[in-house]
Amino acid sequence: MRLTEEQELELLVRRMTWEADGVLSVDLADPAGKPLPSWTPGAHLDLHVGGHVRQYSLCGDPEDLGVYRVAVLDEPASRGGSRHVHTRLRPGERVRVAGPRNHFALEPAGSYVFIAGGIGITPILAMARQADRDGIPYRLVHGGRTRASMAFGGELAAFTRGEVTLVPQDEQGHIDLEAALTDLPEDALVYVCGPEPLLAAVQERCPEGQLRLERFAAPVVERTGDDTAFEVECRRSGLTVTVGADTSVLDAVEAAGVAVPSSCRDGICGTCETRVLAGTPEHRDFLLSEAEHSANATMMICVSRCASDRLVLDL
Repeated sequence: MRLTEEQELELLVRRMTWEADGVLSVDLADPAGKPLPSWTPGAHLDLHVGGHVRQYSLCGDPEDLGVYRVAVLDEPASRGGSRHVHTRLRPGERVRVAGPRNHFALEPAGSYVFIAGGIGITPILAMARQADRDGIPYRLVHGGRTRASMAFGGELAAFTRGEVTLVPQDEQGHIDLEAALTDLPEDALVYVCGPEPLLAAVQERCPEGQLRLERFAAPVVERTGDDTAFEVECRRSGLTVTVGADTSVLDAVEAAGVAVPSSCRDGICGTCETRVLAGTPEHRDFLLSEAEHSANATMMICVSRCASDRLVLDL
C-alpha cells in the first residue's frame, strides 16, 4: 500500500539487459550493498525517471534482497518514462524509487492459472516462480506479438512444476482462453496482466470471485449524473479545501499547497492512495478490491470523490 509517508530510496543501476525486442530489464541495488526491503510477487516500484514517476512490476526473485529487477517496454506512445530508461538511463547512475507496494498480491490457492499479454509477464513471472518453488499446481500462458518480443522465455522454461505455454501471435494467433480456463477448480485463482482487450476477454470467461487482474491503463467508463462540489479537511496540514464539481481531490489539495505523490491520475497505480479518517468516499479507482472499497480505509484521490457531506483525509 502506498500512503503519504512511504519511504523513498536512492538505488544504483547495477545492470541493464536486453530481455526481448524492445524490453530492457534494470537491476537496482543499494549503493552500499545493504539488503533491500522485502517484497512479494505482484509488487511494483515507483521509479523517478526523466522527471516522471512510473510504476514497474518487480520481476526478480523475492528471496534475493540484494537486487530489485524491473523490465521496461520501449513504448512508442511513451509519456517519457520508458523512453528515458531506454535512451538515457545507464548502469552506474542512481535513481529514486518508492515502494515496494503490492495491490496484486499472490493469494493462497489450491492451484493457479496465470495469463500474461506482452510486458504483462513481469508480475506473472514472479508469481509463477513462487508457485513453482512451493510446488503448487499452475498453468501459465504468455501471449505476445512475436516470439522475439516475449521476455523471459528462458526463465519460464526452467520452471518444472507447472505447465507453461508461449503463444506468439504471428505463429499461433491469440491466446485460447477457453482452453486456458477450462475445468477451473473451485479453489483455483486466475491472475491476468496485459492490455485491456485481454483483461476484458478473461473477465467474460472467469468467475469474478476467482479473478485477480492488473491493468496497464484505466478502462473507459461512462458515468451518469453530474458531480457536485464538496469539502476535504486535510487533517495533518490543518487546511480545508473545496473540491469543485470538475476538479479532482488531488488537483484541489495540490492547488492548496499540499504535496501528494501521484503518477497515473487514472486510479490504476496506487501512488496517491490516502487514508480516510472520516466521511465516505465514492470510489472510482480500478485498483482496490470490493472489500477495500467497502472498508473505506483509503482512497485514490486522483479519481475518487465524496459520497458524504465531507471527507477528512490524512494529508
